[in-house]
Amino acid sequence: MDPIKTEIVVVGAGPGGYAAAFYAADTGKKVILIEREKRLGGVCLNRGCIPSKALLYATHQIVNARESAHRGITFAEPKIELDKLRTWKESVLEKLGGGVATLAKMRGVQVITGRAYFEGSNKLRVETEAGQQFVEYDKAVLAVGSIAAMPKAFDLGNPRVMTSTEALQVEDIPENLLVVGGGYIGMELGFVYSALGSKVTVVEALDAILAGADPDLARPVVANAKKSFKEIRLKARVTKMATVGKQIKVESEYNGEKLTELYDRVLVAVGRVPNSTDLGLENTKVQLDEKGFVKVNHHQQTDDPSIYAIGDIAGGILLAHKAHKEARIAMENINGEDTVFENVIIPAVVFTDPELAWCGLTEAEAKEKGIKYEVAKFPWSASGRALSFDRTDGVTKMLIDPDTDRILGVGICGAGAGELIAEATLGMEMGATAEDIALTVHAHPTLSETLMECAEAFYGHATHTIAKKKSAE
Repeated sequence: MDPIKTEIVVVGAGPGGYAAAFYAADTGKKVILIEREKRLGGVCLNRGCIPSKALLYATHQIVNARESAHRGITFAEPKIELDKLRTWKESVLEKLGGGVATLAKMRGVQVITGRAYFEGSNKLRVETEAGQQFVEYDKAVLAVGSIAAMPKAFDLGNPRVMTSTEALQVEDIPENLLVVGGGYIGMELGFVYSALGSKVTVVEALDAILAGADPDLARPVVANAKKSFKEIRLKARVTKMATVGKQIKVESEYNGEKLTELYDRVLVAVGRVPNSTDLGLENTKVQLDEKGFVKVNHHQQTDDPSIYAIGDIAGGILLAHKAHKEARIAMENINGEDTVFENVIIPAVVFTDPELAWCGLTEAEAKEKGIKYEVAKFPWSASGRALSFDRTDGVTKMLIDPDTDRILGVGICGAGAGELIAEATLGMEMGATAEDIALTVHAHPTLSETLMECAEAFYGHATHTIAKKKSAE
């Protein structure tokens, strides 16, 4: 079969890949998008962001119902029908995946379903159900993402030992669930299963849950997790797992003791690794780092001039919106523009209960880099909107340059923090000062007011709290 010739080929149809393909098509390029799975959207849509948030929303309704009793509204115990829950979750994914496919068709993007393998710097082989198809291209964008890590010691070949991929299927509700890893994936899914009725134990090797987050922001999440979960163990290490009947025997070390326990299921959430193997990259000039991520420059270009890489495969923060931004940068450079990925404000959101979000510098980063800062905080216990729906377990925090009043970083923990962080991200991208936020009228009563009053606190006159600011130590 003669090879298909195209200007742009994009390998991987996740939020970075399809964004790159669509932007290329919008600028008049001939584009081919290659995806192994029949449903477009990548890990984010199929096995990550979207299904996890759907389950978090669904199970949070259980928590809301239980917590309404003190308001004088009571409900019977919920009846959980897992088949219906899975069907509803799958319908969300089908709608979104179908939408991406429709947008590709409307833009004239040719989609090939199959596994891509680089034969050279400008040629791909695609293994499809109909056989091999070769593609010759001018430029390629590699957007194949990452997969959940599974240490060999835990890989028993037993479906009761899960990664996030299997956990999102919600095959059953285990009576006792062990979560190995207290990062954002482990904590989010821990809240899902806890709401469904599982007794959740979290084991984290480090000395903190959500270790990369600001401790001030993580504190309310940990406090709620301690109420919702059976136990959280810090500085703990799982040493061995084995199958015992219909359970998993887990050996661990905690507080100087060796423990042996049985769990119905185990969720291993210890990070993600790049999908950089079996791609034929050795047939190109693309180089990998020591962890297997593709090396790129500030233009998202690899060591091979014909190949760009974006998203998880390119390392850095493994977030869908970061991949989306990199897609634009890669395509702009392919189109002859000189765009770089530098000083881009990338917000991070953890969809726990409460949510946690931040952008810019954290205190730990500011201290490590020797950057002068002052801290302003606004407690949600002083927010009328937070009080009106019983979610005062939050805080809004700003790091501010004491010389220029420029905002260096913003962190929010509380209900809806993932939505609120957008204002802070925009403010930082625009070079806003704390005064800009403080002088902007925010609707009342809203949670967005916490940003305004946090900024006001920096100047010592927040209306609804006694303003205190803290200089860097």
